Amino acid sequence: MHRCILLAAMFCLSSGPLLRVNAADKVVVTPNETDDILANPGMGWQTFHRTATQDKSLPDWIPSTVHYARWGWGTVEPKPDEIDYTFLDGILKETREAGQKLAFRVMCCSTSRNRPYHPAWLTEVGGKELVCSYGGTPGFRVPDLDDPIVLERHLDLIKRLGERYDGHSDIDHVDLGSVGWWGEWHMSSSPCEMPKPETQRKIVDAYLDAFQKTPLVMLVGAGEMLKYATDRGAGWRADCLGDMGGFSKTWCHMRIGYPKMLTGAKATAVWPKAPVAWETCWDMRKWVNEGWSLRYIFNYALALHGSYINNKSAPLPDGDDVRPEVERFLRRLGYRLVLKELAHPRAAKPGSTIGIDMKWQNTGSAPCYRPYRLAYRLVGKRDSSVVLVGDVTVSKWMPGTVDVFTENFLKSPPDLPPGPIARVADKLKLPDDLPPGEYGLSLGVVEENREQPIVMLGIQGRGEDGWYELSRISVTKGQ
Repeated sequence: MHRCILLAAMFCLSSGPLLRVNAADKVVVTPNETDDILANPGMGWQTFHRTATQDKSLPDWIPSTVHYARWGWGTVEPKPDEIDYTFLDGILKETREAGQKLAFRVMCCSTSRNRPYHPAWLTEVGGKELVCSYGGTPGFRVPDLDDPIVLERHLDLIKRLGERYDGHSDIDHVDLGSVGWWGEWHMSSSPCEMPKPETQRKIVDAYLDAFQKTPLVMLVGAGEMLKYATDRGAGWRADCLGDMGGFSKTWCHMRIGYPKMLTGAKATAVWPKAPVAWETCWDMRKWVNEGWSLRYIFNYALALHGSYINNKSAPLPDGDDVRPEVERFLRRLGYRLVLKELAHPRAAKPGSTIGIDMKWQNTGSAPCYRPYRLAYRLVGKRDSSVVLVGDVTVSKWMPGTVDVFTENFLKSPPDLPPGPIARVADKLKLPDDLPPGEYGLSLGVVEENREQPIVMLGIQGRGEDGWYELSRISVTKGQ
């Protein structure tokens, strides 16, 4: 690849990017795209209640950067005013060692009669319980969140969780849960009512106050609270992706439930600023057994701009077309940043400012919600190097869109198109003391205040250290 610069004004085709020197004495690089499934933070396949290293159902061709779990209030706070940080920090340690970040939900109302989610001590401090039936079966004890003592204790739990974990480097996002069966913000199949609207708002506000750095996602069954939460910056999470009529011949989540829930709350418009998470109904084996189209379900999930999929760590279904469809889906799920072209001066002097002109495209289904920045590494003789972090953030590059919940969409969700080409200009100030010589120019995407690449790009050429070596630049002696 290094000969390409030396052969001025000539093309060089190889397994690496295409480079050329144009009439303006600039080097223009055209990288080759990759079909790899990318293991990037804040997106992709979630493992469920086990890390990627513990998940025996996780195929070796599916990367996972997020471990998702949910626990009852009593597990998180087994004694009054004593959150079990040893338990939570242990989960975070296991998750980090598996190369993942944690997403979690706290639940209050269990449909297992002998295993309530709320803590046993709650009634001992004066909190009230309700006894509900579920699906015609009586005897399910749940906390009365309208009770002042219960509400005060629960709001305090949320506050303390935020004080310790908001912005934690090992946490990806938090479900804005707690209310209703399994923390899903509904009391279906039960005569027990949801807490009063003012109680629900207090719980939403508590989460929003406690987690101002860590992303929050709201459950789509929350009714008015879905709009209340998403209007204030939360994303959303939908259980039961793939239900094409498994509960009823006249109703299903995909064609009736989601359109009503999401359009009623205007939640289909939140994806440019907040993430969307999907959880499968049953798991994907049910879809195949019922004869439901994987292409339909996956196109639907991408069109709604999902960033995550949780298949509950269940095995994938059998079938020759399953892996190709899952691979196709995962190549699009979340953000996928493709560098189409990069141009830079062929030569520069120490202390000078050089321009980097680029064309980028997000071919995924969602933006990157983190303000990651482009960074550039110059590697010279004896592997000496300097990293220069630019001003360009990648979170502004949007995916393509389609109209959702139209008659045609519900009949057959189309392929999501790639996003528009983003023309990007960055400027780099070379160090005054940069020694003259030939330097390899590499590109990466880094976190704030860090110089190690964190994002895989949709192009070939990634090194083991995460950098993409794209070109070379000559640093000449200054005047």
